[in-house]
Amino acid sequence: MHPIRIDRKLRSSDVIDVLSDLFILPGVPGHIRSDNGPEFIAKAVRDWITAVGAKTAFIEPGSPWENGYCESFNAKLRDELLNGEIFYSLAEARIVIESWRQHYNTKRPHSSLGYRPPAPAAVPWPQAPRRPASPATSTVADKPTMH
Repeated sequence: MHPIRIDRKLRSSDVIDVLSDLFILPGVPGHIRSDNGPEFIAKAVRDWITAVGAKTAFIEPGSPWENGYCESFNAKLRDELLNGEIFYSLAEARIVIESWRQHYNTKRPHSSLGYRPPAPAAVPWPQAPRRPASPATSTVADKPTMH
């Protein structure tokens, strides 16, 4: 999971930078769904999306249900965090928002997922219990004798 990009203003080059990072491991998706905000309809972003082989799937204005997952996330971010915080610096905003994002994804229960978090923190795989080696199955090689 990638941190949320936080700045006073995001430009089309910032969108391209974030999308490039997101495509590194899973590859380029068939479509990129977005609203018609200026950072997504900018010629540079449209040209880049075409160049990487994806297509755009814009949400019709006034149709937030076309992107329900993002709209739900944005609403929770605003209700649970942004409406109750005053950030005194970008550094503070980055730290607080990243902490909230980590909690949202790894600990906060989501009703649509049976009240489980979408990406719970990794749980170490249980190790097999260690048994003492018997003399017949010793794992330490005997020292060779000198003759």
